[in-house]
Amino acid sequence: MREATNGSVQSGRSQKLDVLQCHQMPIAVRNFARILPSARRRWQVAGTLLLTALGLPGMAQTRPAANPSNIPYAPVPLPPMGWSSWNSFSNTIDAPITMAQAKALHSSGLQQAGYMYVNIDEGWWLGQRDAAGNIVVDPKAWPALAPGERAGDMSNIVRYIHSLGLRAGIYTDAGKDGCSMYPDIGPVYLHTGSEGHYEQDFLQFARWGFDYVKVDWCGGAKENLDPDYQYGEIARAIARAKKITGRTLYFSICEWGRQSPFTWAPGVGGTDQAIWRTSGDIVAPIVAGGPHASRKVSLPNILRNFAASNHPEAQHTGYYNDPDMMVFAMPGMTETWDRVHLALWAIAGAPMLVGADLTRLTPPQVAMLTNKRMIAIDQDPLGLQCIPLPGAPAGVELWGKLLARPGARALVVLNKNPQPVTITEPLQALGLAAGAAVQARDVWTGEPVAENGSTVRVTIPGGDARFLVIQGTDAAVTTYATQPERGVRGGSGWVATNVRALRRSTYARIVYANRSAASIVGELRVNGGTATKVQFPAVRGGDGASAYVAVEMALKTNAPNTLEITLPCSTQDVSVQSVQVLPW
Repeated sequence: MREATNGSVQSGRSQKLDVLQCHQMPIAVRNFARILPSARRRWQVAGTLLLTALGLPGMAQTRPAANPSNIPYAPVPLPPMGWSSWNSFSNTIDAPITMAQAKALHSSGLQQAGYMYVNIDEGWWLGQRDAAGNIVVDPKAWPALAPGERAGDMSNIVRYIHSLGLRAGIYTDAGKDGCSMYPDIGPVYLHTGSEGHYEQDFLQFARWGFDYVKVDWCGGAKENLDPDYQYGEIARAIARAKKITGRTLYFSICEWGRQSPFTWAPGVGGTDQAIWRTSGDIVAPIVAGGPHASRKVSLPNILRNFAASNHPEAQHTGYYNDPDMMVFAMPGMTETWDRVHLALWAIAGAPMLVGADLTRLTPPQVAMLTNKRMIAIDQDPLGLQCIPLPGAPAGVELWGKLLARPGARALVVLNKNPQPVTITEPLQALGLAAGAAVQARDVWTGEPVAENGSTVRVTIPGGDARFLVIQGTDAAVTTYATQPERGVRGGSGWVATNVRALRRSTYARIVYANRSAASIVGELRVNGGTATKVQFPAVRGGDGASAYVAVEMALKTNAPNTLEITLPCSTQDVSVQSVQVLPW
Protein backbone atom coordinates (compact mmCIF):
# COMPACT_ATOMS: atom_id res chain seq x y z
CA MET A 1 0.00 0.00 0.00
CA ARG A 2 1.11 3.54 -0.66
CA GLU A 3 -0.55 6.89 -0.64
CA ALA A 4 -1.04 8.50 -4.02
CA THR A 5 0.05 12.07 -4.53
CA ASN A 6 -3.55 13.15 -5.05
CA GLY A 7 -4.57 11.77 -1.66
CA SER A 8 -6.10 8.50 -2.82
CA VAL A 9 -4.82 5.20 -1.49
CA GLN A 10 -3.28 2.86 -4.01
CA SER A 11 -2.56 -0.81 -3.73
CA GLY A 12 -1.23 -1.33 -7.22
CA ARG A 13 -2.58 -4.23 -9.19
CA SER A 14 -4.31 -5.70 -6.16
CA GLN A 15 -6.83 -2.85 -6.11
CA LYS A 16 -8.40 -2.85 -9.56
CA LEU A 17 -11.83 -1.36 -10.03
CA ASP A 18 -12.17 -3.10 -13.37
CA VAL A 19 -14.96 -5.04 -14.98
CA LEU A 20 -14.17 -8.22 -13.06
CA GLN A 21 -14.79 -7.30 -9.41
CA CYS A 22 -16.72 -10.00 -7.63
CA HIS A 23 -17.35 -13.73 -7.71
CA GLN A 24 -16.57 -14.65 -11.26
CA MET A 25 -17.82 -17.27 -13.68
CA PRO A 26 -14.92 -19.07 -15.36
CA ILE A 27 -15.50 -20.50 -18.75
CA ALA A 28 -12.95 -22.82 -20.17
CA VAL A 29 -12.46 -25.55 -22.63
CA ARG A 30 -12.12 -29.30 -22.10
CA ASN A 31 -9.96 -31.63 -24.14
CA PHE A 32 -8.25 -28.74 -25.89
CA ALA A 33 -5.57 -30.50 -27.94
CA ARG A 34 -3.25 -28.88 -30.37
CA ILE A 35 -2.71 -30.75 -33.60
CA LEU A 36 -0.21 -29.48 -36.14
CA PRO A 37 0.90 -30.97 -39.42
CA SER A 38 3.67 -33.52 -38.95
CA ALA A 39 5.08 -32.90 -42.39
CA ARG A 40 8.63 -31.65 -42.67
CA ARG A 41 8.96 -27.87 -42.47
CA ARG A 42 10.84 -26.06 -45.14
CA TRP A 43 10.78 -22.35 -45.80
CA GLN A 44 7.27 -21.07 -45.79
CA VAL A 45 6.15 -17.80 -47.29
CA ALA A 46 2.49 -17.12 -46.79
CA GLY A 47 0.36 -14.03 -46.68
CA THR A 48 -3.26 -13.09 -46.97
CA LEU A 49 -5.98 -10.57 -46.71
CA LEU A 50 -9.58 -10.61 -45.73
CA LEU A 51 -10.85 -8.02 -48.15
CA THR A 52 -11.24 -7.97 -51.88
CA ALA A 53 -8.71 -5.13 -51.74
CA LEU A 54 -6.13 -7.91 -51.82
CA GLY A 55 -7.05 -8.59 -55.40
CA LEU A 56 -7.48 -12.32 -54.72
CA PRO A 57 -10.60 -14.24 -55.79
CA GLY A 58 -12.76 -16.10 -53.33
CA MET A 59 -12.05 -19.81 -53.23
CA ALA A 60 -14.09 -22.84 -52.23
CA GLN A 61 -13.47 -23.82 -48.61
CA THR A 62 -13.37 -27.28 -47.06
CA ARG A 63 -14.45 -27.23 -43.43
CA PRO A 64 -14.94 -29.95 -40.86
CA ALA A 65 -18.50 -30.49 -39.70
CA ALA A 66 -17.64 -28.97 -36.32
CA ASN A 67 -16.72 -25.67 -37.98
CA PRO A 68 -19.88 -24.55 -39.80
CA SER A 69 -19.28 -21.74 -42.26
CA ASN A 70 -22.23 -19.73 -40.98
CA ILE A 71 -20.44 -18.72 -37.76
CA PRO A 72 -19.25 -15.15 -38.42
CA TYR A 73 -16.42 -13.29 -36.75
CA ALA A 74 -17.51 -10.65 -34.26
CA PRO A 75 -16.64 -7.09 -35.33
CA VAL A 76 -14.09 -5.48 -33.00
CA PRO A 77 -12.58 -1.96 -32.86
CA LEU A 78 -9.69 -1.60 -35.32
CA PRO A 79 -6.32 0.14 -34.76
CA PRO A 80 -6.36 3.89 -35.44
CA MET A 81 -4.94 5.46 -38.59
CA GLY A 82 -3.98 9.10 -38.99
CA TRP A 83 -1.26 11.63 -38.25
CA SER A 84 0.53 12.73 -35.07
CA SER A 85 2.42 15.98 -34.54
CA TRP A 86 5.33 14.90 -32.35
CA ASN A 87 7.87 13.42 -34.78
CA SER A 88 8.03 16.43 -37.10
CA PHE A 89 6.96 19.36 -34.90
CA SER A 90 7.97 18.44 -31.35
CA ASN A 91 6.51 20.86 -28.80
CA THR A 92 6.09 23.67 -31.36
CA ILE A 93 2.62 22.50 -32.35
CA ASP A 94 -0.04 25.19 -32.82
CA ALA A 95 -3.20 25.90 -34.80
CA PRO A 96 -1.56 26.87 -38.14
CA ILE A 97 0.56 23.70 -38.18
CA THR A 98 -2.42 21.55 -37.26
CA MET A 99 -4.60 23.12 -39.94
CA ALA A 100 -1.94 22.63 -42.63
CA GLN A 101 -1.52 18.94 -41.72
CA ALA A 102 -5.28 18.40 -41.62
CA LYS A 103 -5.61 19.96 -45.06
CA ALA A 104 -2.87 17.71 -46.42
CA LEU A 105 -4.46 14.61 -44.89
CA HIS A 106 -7.77 15.58 -46.47
CA SER A 107 -6.54 16.51 -49.94
CA SER A 108 -3.77 13.94 -50.53
CA GLY A 109 -5.95 10.85 -50.63
CA LEU A 110 -4.80 9.67 -47.20
CA GLN A 111 -8.18 10.38 -45.62
CA GLN A 112 -9.98 8.43 -48.32
CA ALA A 113 -7.65 5.50 -47.60
CA GLY A 114 -8.63 5.48 -43.92
CA TYR A 115 -6.20 7.87 -42.21
CA MET A 116 -8.71 9.76 -40.06
CA TYR A 117 -7.06 11.12 -36.90
CA VAL A 118 -5.25 14.46 -36.58
CA ASN A 119 -3.49 14.09 -33.23
CA ILE A 120 -2.09 17.09 -31.35
CA ASP A 121 0.80 15.88 -29.18
CA GLU A 122 2.97 17.51 -26.50
CA GLY A 123 3.38 21.30 -26.50
CA TRP A 124 -0.23 22.40 -27.05
CA TRP A 125 -0.67 23.37 -23.38
CA LEU A 126 1.79 25.20 -21.13
CA GLY A 127 0.49 24.02 -17.76
CA GLN A 128 -1.75 26.91 -16.70
CA ARG A 129 -5.12 26.45 -14.95
CA ASP A 130 -7.70 28.92 -13.72
CA ALA A 131 -8.95 29.19 -10.14
CA ALA A 132 -11.42 26.36 -10.75
CA GLY A 133 -8.68 24.06 -12.05
CA ASN A 134 -9.71 24.30 -15.70
CA ILE A 135 -7.00 24.15 -18.38
CA VAL A 136 -6.02 27.57 -19.73
CA VAL A 137 -4.73 27.58 -23.33
CA ASP A 138 -2.42 30.12 -25.00
CA PRO A 139 -4.76 32.25 -27.18
CA LYS A 140 -1.93 33.16 -29.57
CA ALA A 141 -1.11 29.55 -30.37
CA TRP A 142 -4.77 28.57 -30.57
CA PRO A 143 -6.69 31.60 -31.86
CA ALA A 144 -10.26 31.97 -33.04
CA LEU A 145 -10.60 30.45 -36.51
CA ALA A 146 -14.11 31.58 -37.43
CA PRO A 147 -16.46 34.44 -36.51
CA GLY A 148 -17.96 34.06 -33.07
CA GLU A 149 -15.16 31.89 -31.71
CA ARG A 150 -13.05 32.74 -28.66
CA ALA A 151 -9.25 32.61 -28.76
CA GLY A 152 -7.79 29.97 -26.45
CA ASP A 153 -10.72 27.59 -26.95
CA MET A 154 -9.54 24.21 -28.27
CA SER A 155 -12.97 23.51 -29.69
CA ASN A 156 -11.98 25.95 -32.48
CA ILE A 157 -9.37 23.60 -33.93
CA VAL A 158 -11.63 20.60 -33.33
CA ARG A 159 -14.41 22.21 -35.38
CA TYR A 160 -11.94 22.86 -38.18
CA ILE A 161 -10.70 19.26 -38.18
CA HIS A 162 -14.26 17.93 -38.05
CA SER A 163 -15.27 20.22 -40.92
CA LEU A 164 -12.90 18.18 -43.13
CA GLY A 165 -14.54 14.93 -42.05
CA LEU A 166 -11.55 14.02 -39.86
CA ARG A 167 -11.21 13.17 -36.17
CA ALA A 168 -9.25 15.16 -33.59
CA GLY A 169 -6.80 13.87 -30.99
CA ILE A 170 -5.31 15.54 -27.89
CA TYR A 171 -2.53 14.77 -25.41
CA THR A 172 -1.85 14.83 -21.67
CA ASP A 173 0.18 13.03 -19.00
CA ALA A 174 -0.89 10.69 -16.21
CA GLY A 175 1.25 12.59 -13.66
CA LYS A 176 1.14 16.12 -12.35
CA ASP A 177 3.99 17.19 -14.60
CA GLY A 178 4.12 16.16 -18.22
CA CYS A 179 6.93 15.60 -20.67
CA SER A 180 7.25 19.36 -21.15
CA MET A 181 9.43 19.32 -18.03
CA TYR A 182 11.99 17.71 -20.40
CA PRO A 183 11.47 19.90 -23.49
CA ASP A 184 12.94 18.90 -26.81
CA ILE A 185 12.75 22.52 -27.95
CA GLY A 186 12.20 25.67 -25.89
CA PRO A 187 11.72 26.33 -22.17
CA VAL A 188 10.61 23.99 -19.40
CA TYR A 189 6.90 23.93 -18.57
CA LEU A 190 5.67 22.21 -15.43
CA HIS A 191 2.18 21.07 -14.37
CA THR A 192 1.22 19.88 -17.88
CA GLY A 193 -0.20 16.59 -16.57
CA SER A 194 -3.70 15.64 -15.49
CA GLU A 195 -3.10 13.90 -12.15
CA GLY A 196 -5.55 15.30 -9.62
CA HIS A 197 -7.79 16.49 -12.49
CA TYR A 198 -8.61 13.26 -14.32
CA GLU A 199 -12.38 13.66 -14.33
CA GLN A 200 -12.15 17.39 -14.99
CA ASP A 201 -9.65 17.19 -17.85
CA PHE A 202 -11.11 14.25 -19.74
CA LEU A 203 -14.57 15.77 -19.49
CA GLN A 204 -13.08 18.98 -20.90
CA PHE A 205 -11.47 17.08 -23.79
CA ALA A 206 -14.81 15.48 -24.59
CA ARG A 207 -16.66 18.80 -24.36
CA TRP A 208 -14.13 20.39 -26.71
CA GLY A 209 -15.10 17.62 -29.12
CA PHE A 210 -11.92 15.53 -29.24
CA ASP A 211 -12.16 11.92 -30.40
CA TYR A 212 -8.84 10.55 -29.16
CA VAL A 213 -6.52 11.09 -26.23
CA LYS A 214 -2.90 10.05 -25.76
CA VAL A 215 -1.77 9.85 -22.14
CA ASP A 216 2.00 9.96 -21.58
CA TRP A 217 3.97 8.77 -18.55
CA CYS A 218 6.71 11.36 -17.86
CA GLY A 219 5.00 12.60 -14.71
CA GLY A 220 3.92 9.11 -13.73
CA ALA A 221 7.51 7.87 -13.98
CA LYS A 222 8.82 10.88 -12.01
CA GLU A 223 6.39 10.13 -9.16
CA ASN A 224 6.91 6.35 -9.37
CA LEU A 225 3.18 5.79 -9.83
CA ASP A 226 1.61 2.43 -10.66
CA PRO A 227 0.61 2.61 -14.35
CA ASP A 228 -2.01 -0.14 -14.05
CA TYR A 229 -3.81 1.83 -11.35
CA GLN A 230 -3.39 5.30 -12.89
CA TYR A 231 -4.44 4.29 -16.39
CA GLY A 232 -7.39 2.43 -14.90
CA GLU A 233 -8.48 5.63 -13.17
CA ILE A 234 -8.08 7.50 -16.45
CA ALA A 235 -10.16 4.90 -18.31
CA ARG A 236 -12.94 5.39 -15.79
CA ALA A 237 -12.69 9.17 -16.19
CA ILE A 238 -13.01 8.70 -19.96
CA ALA A 239 -16.07 6.49 -19.45
CA ARG A 240 -17.61 9.11 -17.17
CA ALA A 241 -16.97 11.83 -19.78
CA LYS A 242 -18.67 9.69 -22.42
CA LYS A 243 -21.68 9.15 -20.16
CA ILE A 244 -22.03 12.91 -19.72
CA THR A 245 -21.28 14.07 -23.27
CA GLY A 246 -21.95 11.03 -25.44
CA ARG A 247 -18.48 11.39 -27.00
CA THR A 248 -16.00 8.52 -27.16
CA LEU A 249 -12.31 9.26 -26.54
CA TYR A 250 -10.11 6.60 -28.10
CA PHE A 251 -7.55 5.71 -25.41
CA SER A 252 -3.81 5.73 -26.26
CA ILE A 253 -1.56 4.61 -23.37
CA CYS A 254 2.07 5.75 -23.59
CA GLU A 255 3.99 4.08 -20.75
CA TRP A 256 6.84 3.05 -23.13
CA GLY A 257 6.59 -0.63 -22.20
CA ARG A 258 8.64 -0.31 -19.03
CA GLN A 259 6.18 -2.17 -16.81
CA SER A 260 4.86 -4.69 -19.33
CA PRO A 261 1.63 -2.91 -20.35
CA PHE A 262 0.62 -5.90 -22.48
CA THR A 263 -0.11 -7.68 -19.17
CA TRP A 264 -2.46 -5.02 -17.78
CA ALA A 265 -3.44 -2.49 -20.49
CA PRO A 266 -5.97 -4.64 -22.40
CA GLY A 267 -9.33 -3.66 -20.93
CA VAL A 268 -7.75 -1.54 -18.19
CA GLY A 269 -10.44 0.29 -16.25
CA GLY A 270 -13.10 -1.43 -18.35
CA THR A 271 -12.08 0.24 -21.61
CA ASP A 272 -13.32 -1.52 -24.74
CA GLN A 273 -10.69 -0.11 -27.12
CA ALA A 274 -7.11 0.95 -26.47
CA ILE A 275 -3.54 0.94 -27.72
CA TRP A 276 -0.45 0.87 -25.52
CA ARG A 277 3.15 1.74 -26.32
CA THR A 278 5.58 -1.14 -25.92
CA SER A 279 8.86 0.79 -26.22
CA GLY A 280 10.45 4.21 -26.34
CA ASP A 281 10.43 6.54 -29.35
CA ILE A 282 11.95 5.33 -32.61
CA VAL A 283 13.60 8.72 -33.03
CA ALA A 284 13.61 12.05 -31.23
CA PRO A 285 11.69 14.77 -33.10
CA ILE A 286 13.18 16.12 -36.32
CA VAL A 287 11.85 19.66 -36.81
CA ALA A 288 12.85 21.28 -40.10
CA GLY A 289 14.89 24.40 -39.35
CA GLY A 290 15.02 23.53 -35.64
CA PRO A 291 18.04 22.97 -33.40
CA HIS A 292 17.93 19.19 -34.00
CA ALA A 293 17.18 19.19 -37.73
CA SER A 294 20.24 17.01 -38.42
CA ARG A 295 18.76 13.99 -36.62
CA LYS A 296 18.16 10.91 -38.77
CA VAL A 297 16.00 7.81 -38.51
CA SER A 298 17.77 4.44 -38.47
CA LEU A 299 16.38 1.09 -39.59
CA PRO A 300 17.76 -0.74 -36.50
CA ASN A 301 15.57 1.46 -34.29
CA ILE A 302 12.51 0.56 -36.36
CA LEU A 303 13.32 -3.14 -36.06
CA ARG A 304 13.93 -2.75 -32.31
CA ASN A 305 10.50 -1.22 -31.72
CA PHE A 306 8.80 -3.79 -33.92
CA ALA A 307 10.41 -6.64 -31.97
CA ALA A 308 9.48 -5.08 -28.62
CA SER A 309 5.83 -4.86 -29.70
CA ASN A 310 5.38 -8.57 -30.40
CA HIS A 311 3.01 -9.71 -27.66
CA PRO A 312 0.29 -11.38 -29.73
CA GLU A 313 -1.33 -13.00 -26.69
CA ALA A 314 -2.50 -9.52 -25.62
CA GLN A 315 -3.66 -8.22 -29.01
CA HIS A 316 -7.21 -9.14 -29.93
CA THR A 317 -10.83 -7.95 -29.72
CA GLY A 318 -9.97 -4.22 -29.91
CA TYR A 319 -6.73 -4.05 -27.89
CA TYR A 320 -3.44 -3.32 -29.67
CA ASN A 321 0.30 -3.24 -29.08
CA ASP A 322 1.73 0.10 -30.29
CA PRO A 323 5.36 0.11 -31.54
CA ASP A 324 5.26 3.95 -31.85
CA MET A 325 4.01 6.46 -34.38
CA MET A 326 5.56 5.84 -37.77
CA VAL A 327 8.75 7.43 -39.10
CA PHE A 328 7.83 6.79 -42.73
CA ALA A 329 9.29 9.42 -45.13
CA MET A 330 11.24 11.18 -42.39
CA PRO A 331 14.91 12.29 -42.74
CA GLY A 332 17.22 9.31 -43.04
CA MET A 333 14.58 6.98 -44.47
CA THR A 334 14.94 5.37 -47.91
CA GLU A 335 12.30 3.89 -50.18
CA THR A 336 13.35 0.41 -49.09
CA TRP A 337 13.22 1.28 -45.40
CA ASP A 338 9.81 2.91 -45.87
CA ARG A 339 8.51 -0.27 -47.48
CA VAL A 340 9.96 -2.50 -44.73
CA HIS A 341 8.56 -0.17 -42.05
CA LEU A 342 5.01 -0.26 -43.43
CA ALA A 343 5.13 -4.03 -44.00
CA LEU A 344 6.09 -4.68 -40.37
CA TRP A 345 3.50 -2.27 -38.91
CA ALA A 346 0.77 -3.66 -41.17
CA ILE A 347 1.37 -7.34 -40.43
CA ALA A 348 1.55 -6.45 -36.73
CA GLY A 349 -1.90 -4.84 -36.91
CA ALA A 350 -0.29 -1.75 -35.37
CA PRO A 351 -1.71 1.78 -35.24
CA MET A 352 -0.80 3.54 -38.49
CA LEU A 353 -0.08 7.08 -37.29
CA VAL A 354 2.15 8.97 -39.70
CA GLY A 355 4.73 11.24 -38.05
CA ALA A 356 6.10 12.92 -41.17
CA ASP A 357 5.22 16.42 -42.37
CA LEU A 358 2.30 15.55 -44.64
CA THR A 359 2.76 18.68 -46.74
CA ARG A 360 6.12 17.31 -47.95
CA LEU A 361 5.07 13.81 -49.01
CA THR A 362 5.77 12.90 -52.64
CA PRO A 363 3.20 11.13 -54.85
CA PRO A 364 5.12 7.80 -54.62
CA GLN A 365 5.15 8.08 -50.83
CA VAL A 366 1.41 8.76 -50.73
CA ALA A 367 0.87 5.81 -53.07
CA MET A 368 2.79 3.53 -50.69
CA LEU A 369 0.84 4.77 -47.65
CA THR A 370 -2.47 4.24 -49.43
CA ASN A 371 -1.76 0.76 -50.84
CA LYS A 372 -5.09 -1.04 -50.41
CA ARG A 373 -3.63 -4.48 -49.79
CA MET A 374 -1.29 -3.17 -47.10
CA ILE A 375 -4.05 -1.24 -45.32
CA ALA A 376 -6.46 -4.17 -45.48
CA ILE A 377 -3.91 -6.40 -43.72
CA ASP A 378 -3.35 -3.82 -40.99
CA GLN A 379 -7.09 -3.24 -40.61
CA ASP A 380 -8.11 -6.88 -40.80
CA PRO A 381 -11.35 -7.35 -38.82
CA LEU A 382 -9.94 -10.04 -36.52
CA GLY A 383 -7.58 -7.46 -34.96
CA LEU A 384 -4.74 -9.94 -34.47
CA GLN A 385 -0.97 -9.50 -34.36
CA CYS A 386 1.48 -11.55 -36.41
CA ILE A 387 3.37 -14.43 -34.85
CA PRO A 388 6.95 -15.54 -35.58
CA LEU A 389 7.34 -18.68 -37.65
CA PRO A 390 10.09 -21.13 -36.68
CA GLY A 391 12.96 -22.37 -38.78
CA ALA A 392 14.24 -19.12 -40.29
CA PRO A 393 17.96 -19.08 -41.15
CA ALA A 394 20.37 -16.67 -39.54
CA GLY A 395 19.51 -13.06 -40.23
CA VAL A 396 16.02 -13.87 -41.58
CA GLU A 397 12.67 -13.50 -39.81
CA LEU A 398 9.34 -15.00 -40.87
CA TRP A 399 6.16 -13.36 -39.59
CA GLY A 400 2.75 -14.83 -40.37
CA LYS A 401 -0.73 -13.51 -39.65
CA LEU A 402 -4.19 -15.08 -39.73
CA LEU A 403 -6.78 -12.96 -41.54
CA ALA A 404 -10.55 -13.03 -41.40
CA ARG A 405 -11.23 -14.19 -44.93
CA PRO A 406 -11.30 -18.03 -45.04
CA GLY A 407 -7.99 -19.35 -46.34
CA ALA A 408 -6.28 -15.96 -46.19
CA ARG A 409 -2.86 -15.35 -44.66
CA ALA A 410 -0.30 -12.53 -44.66
CA LEU A 411 3.42 -13.03 -44.38
CA VAL A 412 6.54 -10.89 -44.14
CA VAL A 413 9.97 -12.34 -44.86
CA LEU A 414 12.55 -9.94 -43.39
CA ASN A 415 16.14 -10.36 -44.56
CA LYS A 416 18.57 -8.55 -42.28
CA ASN A 417 21.58 -9.98 -44.10
CA PRO A 418 23.50 -7.89 -46.66
CA GLN A 419 23.14 -10.59 -49.32
CA PRO A 420 19.91 -11.85 -50.95
CA VAL A 421 18.17 -14.98 -49.64
CA THR A 422 15.78 -17.35 -51.43
CA ILE A 423 13.14 -19.10 -49.34
CA THR A 424 10.81 -21.99 -50.17
CA GLU A 425 8.12 -22.65 -47.62
CA PRO A 426 5.32 -25.24 -47.36
CA LEU A 427 1.86 -23.71 -47.15
CA GLN A 428 0.85 -26.23 -44.48
CA ALA A 429 2.95 -24.26 -42.00
CA LEU A 430 0.36 -21.45 -42.09
CA GLY A 431 -2.59 -23.77 -41.62
CA LEU A 432 -3.40 -24.09 -45.32
CA ALA A 433 -4.40 -27.34 -47.00
CA ALA A 434 -1.67 -28.85 -49.14
CA GLY A 435 -2.50 -29.45 -52.79
CA ALA A 436 -5.49 -27.09 -52.90
CA ALA A 437 -5.74 -24.13 -55.24
CA VAL A 438 -3.68 -21.18 -54.03
CA GLN A 439 -2.74 -17.70 -55.17
CA ALA A 440 0.13 -15.69 -53.69
CA ARG A 441 0.76 -12.06 -54.53
CA ASP A 442 3.22 -9.34 -53.62
CA VAL A 443 1.37 -6.79 -51.48
CA TRP A 444 3.06 -3.76 -53.06
CA THR A 445 2.83 -4.68 -56.74
CA GLY A 446 -0.02 -7.17 -56.84
CA GLU A 447 2.18 -9.42 -58.97
CA PRO A 448 1.87 -13.20 -58.49
CA VAL A 449 4.53 -15.07 -56.55
CA ALA A 450 5.82 -18.46 -57.61
CA GLU A 451 3.91 -21.36 -56.02
CA ASN A 452 3.11 -24.96 -56.83
CA GLY A 453 0.10 -25.63 -54.64
CA SER A 454 2.20 -26.79 -51.70
CA THR A 455 5.00 -24.22 -51.40
CA VAL A 456 5.77 -20.60 -52.15
CA ARG A 457 9.20 -19.44 -53.29
CA VAL A 458 10.58 -15.88 -53.01
CA THR A 459 13.92 -14.12 -53.15
CA ILE A 460 14.49 -11.27 -50.70
CA PRO A 461 17.24 -8.69 -51.38
CA GLY A 462 19.67 -7.92 -48.61
CA GLY A 463 18.34 -5.45 -46.04
CA ASP A 464 14.82 -5.74 -47.43
CA ALA A 465 11.55 -7.58 -46.87
CA ARG A 466 8.97 -9.33 -49.02
CA PHE A 467 5.35 -8.76 -48.06
CA LEU A 468 2.95 -11.40 -49.36
CA VAL A 469 -0.75 -12.12 -49.26
CA ILE A 470 -1.88 -15.70 -49.91
CA GLN A 471 -5.33 -17.05 -50.65
CA GLY A 472 -5.63 -20.79 -50.17
CA THR A 473 -7.91 -23.24 -48.42
CA ASP A 474 -7.96 -23.58 -44.65
CA ALA A 475 -6.76 -26.87 -43.28
CA ALA A 476 -9.30 -28.50 -40.98
CA VAL A 477 -9.56 -26.92 -37.54
CA THR A 478 -10.14 -28.99 -34.42
CA THR A 479 -13.28 -27.97 -32.54
CA TYR A 480 -13.85 -28.70 -28.85
CA ALA A 481 -17.22 -28.24 -27.20
CA THR A 482 -17.19 -26.65 -23.76
CA GLN A 483 -18.38 -28.59 -20.74
CA PRO A 484 -19.60 -27.10 -17.45
CA GLU A 485 -17.61 -27.42 -14.27
CA ARG A 486 -18.12 -25.80 -10.88
CA GLY A 487 -15.91 -24.47 -8.12
CA VAL A 488 -13.40 -22.58 -10.22
CA ARG A 489 -12.31 -19.18 -8.88
CA GLY A 490 -15.44 -18.96 -6.76
CA GLY A 491 -17.94 -19.36 -9.58
CA SER A 492 -19.41 -21.68 -12.19
CA GLY A 493 -18.33 -22.18 -15.74
CA TRP A 494 -16.12 -24.45 -17.83
CA VAL A 495 -12.54 -25.56 -17.44
CA ALA A 496 -10.34 -27.24 -20.01
CA THR A 497 -7.74 -29.78 -19.01
CA ASN A 498 -5.41 -32.01 -20.99
CA VAL A 499 -4.76 -29.30 -23.56
CA ARG A 500 -1.80 -30.33 -25.70
CA ALA A 501 0.15 -28.57 -28.42
CA LEU A 502 2.99 -29.31 -30.80
CA ARG A 503 3.92 -25.66 -31.26
CA ARG A 504 3.99 -22.98 -28.61
CA SER A 505 2.20 -20.12 -30.39
CA THR A 506 -1.14 -20.74 -32.08
CA TYR A 507 -4.31 -18.98 -33.13
CA ALA A 508 -7.72 -20.09 -31.90
CA ARG A 509 -11.35 -19.03 -32.31
CA ILE A 510 -13.65 -18.77 -29.31
CA VAL A 511 -17.23 -19.41 -30.43
CA TYR A 512 -19.81 -17.80 -28.16
CA ALA A 513 -23.23 -16.22 -27.87
CA ASN A 514 -23.86 -12.81 -26.29
CA ARG A 515 -27.53 -12.05 -25.83
CA SER A 516 -26.98 -8.55 -24.43
CA ALA A 517 -26.81 -5.33 -26.41
CA ALA A 518 -23.25 -4.51 -25.34
CA SER A 519 -19.77 -6.00 -25.38
CA ILE A 520 -18.84 -8.03 -22.31
CA VAL A 521 -15.21 -8.06 -21.20
CA GLY A 522 -13.87 -11.28 -19.71
CA GLU A 523 -10.48 -12.76 -18.93
CA LEU A 524 -8.53 -15.51 -20.66
CA ARG A 525 -5.96 -17.54 -18.74
CA VAL A 526 -3.70 -20.27 -20.04
CA ASN A 527 -2.31 -22.65 -17.41
CA GLY A 528 -3.35 -20.31 -14.61
CA GLY A 529 -0.97 -17.62 -15.83
CA THR A 530 -1.42 -13.89 -16.29
CA ALA A 531 -4.90 -13.09 -17.55
CA THR A 532 -5.56 -11.07 -20.67
CA LYS A 533 -8.85 -9.26 -21.18
CA VAL A 534 -11.02 -10.50 -24.06
CA GLN A 535 -14.10 -8.74 -25.40
CA PHE A 536 -17.21 -10.62 -26.41
CA PRO A 537 -19.18 -8.19 -28.61
CA ALA A 538 -22.94 -8.38 -28.85
CA VAL A 539 -24.02 -10.90 -31.48
CA ARG A 540 -26.57 -9.90 -34.07
CA GLY A 541 -29.16 -12.33 -35.38
CA GLY A 542 -31.44 -12.92 -32.43
CA ASP A 543 -31.32 -14.91 -29.23
CA GLY A 544 -28.83 -17.77 -29.36
CA ALA A 545 -26.96 -16.54 -32.46
CA SER A 546 -23.25 -17.31 -32.39
CA ALA A 547 -20.07 -15.54 -33.44
CA TYR A 548 -16.38 -15.99 -32.78
CA VAL A 549 -13.46 -13.89 -31.62
CA ALA A 550 -9.90 -14.86 -32.52
CA VAL A 551 -6.98 -14.94 -30.09
CA GLU A 552 -3.38 -16.11 -29.94
CA MET A 553 -2.29 -18.39 -27.11
CA ALA A 554 1.12 -19.51 -25.89
CA LEU A 555 0.85 -23.19 -24.95
CA LYS A 556 3.26 -25.71 -23.49
CA THR A 557 4.39 -28.27 -26.01
CA ASN A 558 5.65 -30.94 -23.60
CA ALA A 559 2.81 -31.12 -21.08
CA PRO A 560 -0.99 -30.73 -20.80
CA ASN A 561 -2.44 -27.21 -20.82
CA THR A 562 -5.51 -25.71 -19.16
CA LEU A 563 -7.60 -22.93 -20.66
CA GLU A 564 -9.96 -20.79 -18.62
CA ILE A 565 -12.25 -17.93 -19.59
CA THR A 566 -13.76 -15.85 -16.82
CA LEU A 567 -16.72 -13.47 -17.02
CA PRO A 568 -18.08 -10.93 -14.54
CA CYS A 569 -20.29 -12.42 -11.84
CA SER A 570 -23.21 -10.25 -12.96
CA THR A 571 -23.08 -11.52 -16.55
CA GLN A 572 -25.61 -14.14 -17.58
CA ASP A 573 -25.78 -13.17 -21.25
CA VAL A 574 -22.54 -14.72 -22.57
CA SER A 575 -22.06 -18.43 -23.12
CA VAL A 576 -18.93 -19.95 -24.63
CA GLN A 577 -19.86 -22.82 -26.93
CA SER A 578 -16.58 -24.13 -28.29
CA VAL A 579 -12.96 -23.42 -29.06
CA GLN A 580 -11.53 -24.05 -32.52
CA VAL A 581 -7.79 -24.67 -32.72
CA LEU A 582 -6.18 -23.68 -36.00
CA PRO A 583 -3.42 -25.97 -37.31
CA TRP A 584 -0.58 -23.44 -37.37
